[in-house]
Amino acid sequence: MARHEDEDEVVVVEKRGFPVVPFLWGVAVGAALALLFAPMSGEEMRANLRTRGRRLTDLAVSKADELQELVTDTYERARAGVEAGLETAKRGVREGRQVAGDVAEAGRAAAHTAREELERRLGEAREARRAARPAASDEEPVA
Repeated sequence: MARHEDEDEVVVVEKRGFPVVPFLWGVAVGAALALLFAPMSGEEMRANLRTRGRRLTDLAVSKADELQELVTDTYERARAGVEAGLETAKRGVREGRQVAGDVAEAGRAAAHTAREELERRLGEAREARRAARPAASDEEPVA
């Protein structure tokens, strides 16, 4: 059969159940077989099971405590990071507002200074024109 290059191959993978379930079944079967073929008496086996059960319980409690501490530490670090980022952002906004206000004030001051300079020069130009007019009228026209 010839394969066409324009055909897309599709692979479908289906997962059913949890991979933990077969593992737990294997542990239970293994434990049952170990009990059946163990070279201990029933009393020794029960004492051994009690001891191992206590150790397993203690280990589970210990691991649960470690997990709780890990989760709590991670949460606290994440929270501190978010709060620090928020504070940095707030500080940036405050500084930006201050800079914008300073720029606006500097612009107003520059506009005011430029207007005063323009009015001063305009006044000087008017005075010079007025002073030139009477002097021109006093002179006699040359024919």
